[in-house]
Amino acid sequence: MNRNLFITLLIVFNIAIDQITKVIVRNNMVEGARGQIDIIKDYFQLIWVENKGAFLGMGSDMNPTLRLIFLLILPTIVLLYVIYYIVKTKELDRLSLIAFCCIVGGGIANVFDRIVYGQVTDFFFIDLGGVFKTGIFNIADISVTTGMIMLLYSGIFNNKKNIKTSDS
Repeated sequence: MNRNLFITLLIVFNIAIDQITKVIVRNNMVEGARGQIDIIKDYFQLIWVENKGAFLGMGSDMNPTLRLIFLLILPTIVLLYVIYYIVKTKELDRLSLIAFCCIVGGGIANVFDRIVYGQVTDFFFIDLGGVFKTGIFNIADISVTTGMIMLLYSGIFNNKKNIKTSDS
């Protein structure tokens, strides 16, 4: 498959899955804890919230101008740069390329929400009884986090491979 087509399809796939799930949530759930749906007891729940800030609501109390700069303009510039980087950097390994596409797709999906709705729709919540607990998040957040983990793994794996080759 053509590399640029692969990049485009993977980014669009991440955006589409996120936006489809958000439409389903907005159309079928009651906002807030009243509309909570237990998927796996109290461990995994759907709770619809609208987040005016970034991760875990950070920045939601910023003045509108700062929120525009830090949650819309700056992320858009970074996302455009990453797209430029992955299209131009032909030597990227496949795992890094997929990771960057996940990060970009998730980032664009949340920026889209901020542009269209003025906030981001979040709905997943995990609480493993004090061992592990998340804030409320969405598919775009999963895409970005998965992409970051893949990128770290790829960087470590490629670094070890480079060390072994230089030792030979």
